[in-house]
Amino acid sequence: MSTTALATAATPEAGAPPAVPVAPRRHRIAGTTTDRLTVRACAGPDLEPRVQPRPQPRVHQPAGRRQHPEIEPSALQLTRRGRAVLTTLSVLVFGAAIAVLGLRVAGALEPEPQFTRTVQVQVGAGDTLWSIAQSTNPSSNTAAVVEQIADLNNLRTAADVVPGQTLEVPLR
Repeated sequence: MSTTALATAATPEAGAPPAVPVAPRRHRIAGTTTDRLTVRACAGPDLEPRVQPRPQPRVHQPAGRRQHPEIEPSALQLTRRGRAVLTTLSVLVFGAAIAVLGLRVAGALEPEPQFTRTVQVQVGAGDTLWSIAQSTNPSSNTAAVVEQIADLNNLRTAADVVPGQTLEVPLR
């Protein structure tokens, strides 16, 4: 073949459309089809509910044990660590609740009574801080009143009280 023949064969003729490159054909995959698939209805009378019962999980039962069908297994299954954490947390919560209730019953969490004013009391022979607190505040907690008297008068011990001494005593 000559070069002029190749040039004329490569150029398209004046009236013909330009040549389009054609991709090679792909091999067909076995088992596929080109048929159109039917469209299933999404709503309406043609659609029937297709609910299938869930298969029950098989549970291994040791020999000699009866299965109780009314008791379902728990949906929450914890690991050994999870059970330990849950147990520890439960013990801490219940322990804290018992401690708070115990302190409340013992009176440690009760607020100290607020005293509105003070009076001066002269200590007589045989008087103690306890007897003075009981005589001046009979409806209050005597131990709390004794502490208040000691704080107001800068007393370290009950032995610091001497007859004839004047004390500031809080009143409620």
